[in-house]
Amino acid sequence: MSVWNPENIRDVAESIGIASLNDDVLQGLSSDIEYRLSQVLEEALKFMRHSKRATLSTQDVAQALRVLDVEPLYGYESTRPLRFGEASIGPGQPIFYVEDEEVDFEKLINAPLPKVPREVTLTAHFLSVDGNQPTIPQNPTVADSRTQELVPKGPGVNPHLATINLVDNVTVKPLVKHLLSKELQLYFSNACSAVFDENSDEYRAAALVSLRTDPGLHQLIPYFVQFIAEKVTHNLKNLVILTQTLQLASALLDNKNLYLDPYIASLIPPVLTCLIGRHLGSSTTPLSSYPLRHTAATLLGSVCKKYAKSSHTLKPRLARTCLKHFLDPTKPLATNYGGIIGLQAAGGIEAVRVLILPNVKEYETLIREPLEDEGSPKQAEAEAVLTALISALQTLEDDTTGLRNGLQNGDLANQGRRLQDKVGPLVAGRVLQMGRPRFVKALIEA
Repeated sequence: MSVWNPENIRDVAESIGIASLNDDVLQGLSSDIEYRLSQVLEEALKFMRHSKRATLSTQDVAQALRVLDVEPLYGYESTRPLRFGEASIGPGQPIFYVEDEEVDFEKLINAPLPKVPREVTLTAHFLSVDGNQPTIPQNPTVADSRTQELVPKGPGVNPHLATINLVDNVTVKPLVKHLLSKELQLYFSNACSAVFDENSDEYRAAALVSLRTDPGLHQLIPYFVQFIAEKVTHNLKNLVILTQTLQLASALLDNKNLYLDPYIASLIPPVLTCLIGRHLGSSTTPLSSYPLRHTAATLLGSVCKKYAKSSHTLKPRLARTCLKHFLDPTKPLATNYGGIIGLQAAGGIEAVRVLILPNVKEYETLIREPLEDEGSPKQAEAEAVLTALISALQTLEDDTTGLRNGLQNGDLANQGRRLQDKVGPLVAGRVLQMGRPRFVKALIEA
C-alpha cells in the first residue's frame, strides 16, 4: 500500500478533465510518485551533507532535480528559514502555507534614508612618458621604488640586513618565521663589510678564510645568497665589487661544512651575469672585464665538478646557455669570450670536442673583420677571443695519446689543408704557427 494518498491523484486528474480513473491506475501512480519523491529527497540529502549542514533547504532540492535531469522549481529561493503556518478549512488534513513577514509601515516610513551614493568619476594620469615615470602624486617616487627593492626578503626584524642595504626602520612581516641569534646577525654584518673593505686587505682575507672554514654558517646561507645576487644586480659597472662578490661566493662554495645543494640554482645566475653579461665595467676600456669573466668561468667550473652529480641537468643547462651566447652574432665580443671559456670550464674536453670545435670555422667569420681593423678597440677584443678559442682547443691535445711528435714536410702540408678545411684559415694559421704537430693532428682527428 502506498503512503501517497490516491485521492490527491484523483483530484488532480479531475482538474485537467479526466473524469474517472481505475483504482489500479491510481495505485500504480501513487507508488511511482512515492518512488520519485524518495529519489529526489535522497539526492537533496546528499547535497545537504556535502554542504556540512543539518537543515535541508530548497536549494538542495533544486540541485537534486537538476542532477535527475528534471527542471527545478522556481520562486522558492530564500536566504532566511521558511516559517510555515497551519490553516484548517474543515474536517480532514490541515493546509500548510509559508507565512509572510509583517512589515510595520510606521517604522518603515520613519526609518532614516540611506546615504546618497557618490557619482562615479574617472581621473586620468600618465604612468610613464617615453619610458620615464613622471613624479606626480599618483605614481610612486623613485625613492619609494628603490626602498622597496632593497627591503630584505627575510625576517623584517634583522637590523643587519637593513643596515647593509641602507634601509632604516624596516617593518616587513616575514612569510616564514626565521630568527637569527644576535651573534649570527653580527657575524653576517661584519663578514659582508669586511669582504668589501677596500682599505684593509688583511681584514678581507680573514673574512674569506672564516667563510671557507667556519662550520656554523648554515642559517646564514640564504642571506649570503640573496646578498650576492643583490650586489651583482646593482653594481654591474663596478668591477671591483663584482670581483669581491665572486670571491665571497667562492669562499662559501669551498666550505666543506656547508650543504649548498638547495642554493646552487640561486647562486648560478649572479655567476653567469659576471661571465656573459653584456655590459660589465666601463665602456671605454672593454678589456677590463675579461679578468672578471675568467674568474667567473673558474668558479662555474668548480660548481659543475662539485654539484653535477646531485643535479643531473646542471651541466646541460649551463652548456646550452654558454653555447647560445658564444654563437650569437648580435652579442658583443666580450659575451662571446665568456661563452667560450664558460663552455670549457663547465663541460670540459667533451664540450670543446662536441660544441666548440664544430662551430670554430663558422665563428671565425665574425672576428676576421675586427682583427683586420688595426688600432681599434675591437681588434684587442677579437684577439682575446681568438686566444681563448685556441686555448680551449688545446685541451684536445692533452686528451690524445699515442700520436707521434714529428711530421715530414709533405705530411705537414697535407695536415695544414685538412686543418684549414675543419677550423677555417684564421684558426688554422694560428695553430700552424705554434709548430705543434701533435696539436694539429688532435684537431683533425677529433
